[in-house]
Parts: sequence; C-alpha cells; structure tokens
Amino acid sequence: MTSVHEAYAEAVRITRREARSFAWGIRVLPREKREAVSALYAFARRVDDAADDPDASADERRARLEACAAVIDVPAANDPVAVALADAIARYAIPREALHDLVRGGLMDVERSRYATWDELREYCGCVAGSVGVACAAVYGPRDPAAARPYAETLGLALQQINIMRDVPEDLRLGRVYLPQDELARFGVGESDLAAGRTGPEWRALMEHQAGRAERMLDEGLRLLPLLDRRSRLCVRTFAGVYHGLLTQMRARGYDVFSRRPSLSAVEKTLAVAALGARRPA
Repeated sequence: MTSVHEAYAEAVRITRREARSFAWGIRVLPREKREAVSALYAFARRVDDAADDPDASADERRARLEACAAVIDVPAANDPVAVALADAIARYAIPREALHDLVRGGLMDVERSRYATWDELREYCGCVAGSVGVACAAVYGPRDPAAARPYAETLGLALQQINIMRDVPEDLRLGRVYLPQDELARFGVGESDLAAGRTGPEWRALMEHQAGRAERMLDEGLRLLPLLDRRSRLCVRTFAGVYHGLLTQMRARGYDVFSRRPSLSAVEKTLAVAALGARRPA
C-alpha cells in the first residue's frame, strides 16, 4: 500500500520531470497546495498519455482512459497517482465531475481529429482544460467558489487556445487539426498549407483571429484573481503570464510555429509575468 506521503512525492516527481514550466509556476504555493496541484497534473498527464499513445489501438486507448476514470472514484491503494489524487479530492473538495470531464476529453481525442466550428472545439477545450482550471481553483480556495468557477474554466480555455496555436505542427504529426475547419476555410488556409509550414498573409490572419479569442478569454479568466489569496493569485498570474508571453512571441514571429517551437527561457518567463501584471493588476 502506498502512503499518502509517498504518493505526493511521486506526483511531484512526475510534475517536475514532465512539466518544468508548470512546476515553475506552482512553486509559489504552500507545500500542501503545491502537492495537490501536482497530483492533478500527474493524473492529467496520465489521461493525456493514454489518449495520445501512437503505439496503442483505439480500443487500447479507450480501455486506459476508462481505467483513469475508475480511479477517480475508487483509487487503487498501490497506485501513487490515484492515492495522491484521492487525498487531494478529499482535502480540497475537488469536484469529481471536472476530472471525469477531463477523461471525456481524452476519449474525444480517440474518437475524432477535426472540429467543424469553435463551438465544437470549445466543448473539447472545456473538457481537457476548463476542467483542469475548475479542479485547480478548488485547491486555491477562492473566497466565493461559485463566482470563481466560470472564470477558472475560461482561463483554462484561454491557455488551451494558446496551446493549440503553438502545437499546430505537433498535432498535425498525430493526425489532428484543432483549428476550427470553418475558420481555416474562411481565411483560405488548407491542411496542405499546414503540412508545408506556409506562413503567408492568410495564415497570419487566421492566427491573429485565434490570438484575439485567446486574449479575450484570458482577460475574462483573470477576473478570478481578486477572489484568491496572495500566493494562489501569484501562481495563477504566473501561468497566465507565461502563456501570454508565448502568445506575444508567436505574434512577433509572424505566427511561424513551424520552423521553431515557441518557448520561453526562465528570464523571458519572469519578464512575461511582470508584463502581464503591469497590464492587468488584480
């Protein structure tokens, strides 16, 4: 049987190994909250890996995702991620339905690879990212949870939109296109353009449209900040600042995400967080 202490230690190790930027962002939280958010990340990483495994059949991926869903409600005593997640759920009243939504998003990745409209894509983003925002907000402990929930979900949507923009080449290699099909058509961008890495005026206009949506959702989601304590507010501002920094970098490069994957150095992350703070005081 895995102890809670051992389980959290493993969740923290997974987070530090797999998501250095995420681990960098949560370092400002108190240890107990940092461990709980690490448990959420480790579980989300498991869901993502199950959905994306290129060597597994669709049936195998579905079975792994169903196993992920099962441990939300009945954790295995010898599974460190499940043990840590169960303790975090109990300690911070993390809504289980948000975690089930996360798994539902993984199943959507198994079943489909294109989205006709933003409304369709928004449903997917709500599952894979909005749900994580809601779960993390429970750990942060906002003074008005009901008011905080839609802002936390919208912030998750904003970060996922920026992820989609950054990861166009990587997703295409997995056979997926998350940019809405009607918007590709409206701006005159075909999948052959994505495959060729073309960054002409049509592509830049399409991506600026995506960026505008991301920024509007980011502004809305940051209304969460005044509802949080100082350290949780700093954590959320850090995530938002880093992602806004990635968006700024993409814009400065003319949205060329093909020749070089957008990324920020430690110094650039710090500057991006400071810049967001200057633009949007809590």
